[in-house]
Amino acid sequence: MNEDKATRYHRLGRRASVISGMWTLTLLVGLMLGGISVDLRQWAEDLASLKFYLNEYQPLIVGLYALALSFVFDVALLPISFYKGFVLERRYGMATQTAAHWLKDYLKAVLIGLVFAEASAEFVYYTIRRWPDGWWAVSGLGYAVVTVALVNLAPVLILPLFFRFKPLDKASLRERLTELAAKANTKVMGVYEWRLSDRTKKANAALAGMGNTRRIILSDTLLAEYSDDEIEVILAHELAHHVHRDIWKAVIIDTVLTFAGFYAAHRVLRAIVPYLDLKGIDDPAGIPVLLTAAGAVALLVKPLMNAQSRNHERRADAYALRMTKNPSAFISAMRRLGQQNLAEDHPSRLVQAFFYTHPPINERLRAAEEWAAS
Repeated sequence: MNEDKATRYHRLGRRASVISGMWTLTLLVGLMLGGISVDLRQWAEDLASLKFYLNEYQPLIVGLYALALSFVFDVALLPISFYKGFVLERRYGMATQTAAHWLKDYLKAVLIGLVFAEASAEFVYYTIRRWPDGWWAVSGLGYAVVTVALVNLAPVLILPLFFRFKPLDKASLRERLTELAAKANTKVMGVYEWRLSDRTKKANAALAGMGNTRRIILSDTLLAEYSDDEIEVILAHELAHHVHRDIWKAVIIDTVLTFAGFYAAHRVLRAIVPYLDLKGIDDPAGIPVLLTAAGAVALLVKPLMNAQSRNHERRADAYALRMTKNPSAFISAMRRLGQQNLAEDHPSRLVQAFFYTHPPINERLRAAEEWAAS
């Protein structure tokens, strides 16, 4: 196959993602049909029965089961995660971190994921026991609350666990970006340098958080290579998402999809209980059923979600051009980002449907050139 470097890099990354998804589905189906999930629940019951009466301490059984299930998936998916997150990045000259550094970050993510998995399992199965017919709605509401909290707190609680941040030293750029945010009627709580160079050569920028946690973060790889004009137009794009309330729209849509996923899981779980030797819909051995049903809903709507995201990105590009009136800086920034981040020039429509939340770089450049010409 006659491919350029960027196309091959992304094709191999997508292949790893597909293999990861198929392997995850295989594990879930195997756990359900092979009776392994019931065995894991029995192990949790046996361990819980050493100190507690089972009927009086069901949360412990759910917690132990979720712990065992998380361990199974973390171990099973580690080789694929290592290939995609480290081997592929190193092979194509993107990674600057060592394998030990990558593993450290991976373990941090696993521990954080475990906390959320335990809390999610306990909450969902509490709602199932408390409201067996309407648990999916209560769980959906709980998910919405947690999602908003995470979007708000991520810049101050989650991101610092993985990255180093410091106030931007360059006063002129800091003032320029703060004024740009004020022009967009968007309050920011500071401008920060985001240390990314110890992990990757890629460049990035974001307007993270909401309300009192909203802050501008610029990677050191971006600050080292890009002009102030280019950084300004990149930030103008990020500001557009807040101006157009894209984050809130994404939260609302994600919540609706979560309701749909929980409802699908509710219907499937009720129908399948007799065939999997489950004690009832509140049997934690049914967690693989919940995950499979919710995952199927997410996969079905993924092309629609990605299409909407690409539309938001096109609108943000247009806003950045109108706000800065600097198409030359936008075009040069996009070209450099495309080269630095190994952007794919001509992904197929099928690839865009399932993998692209942003328009291809060539489309964004063409739209900017047309805007400049008009």
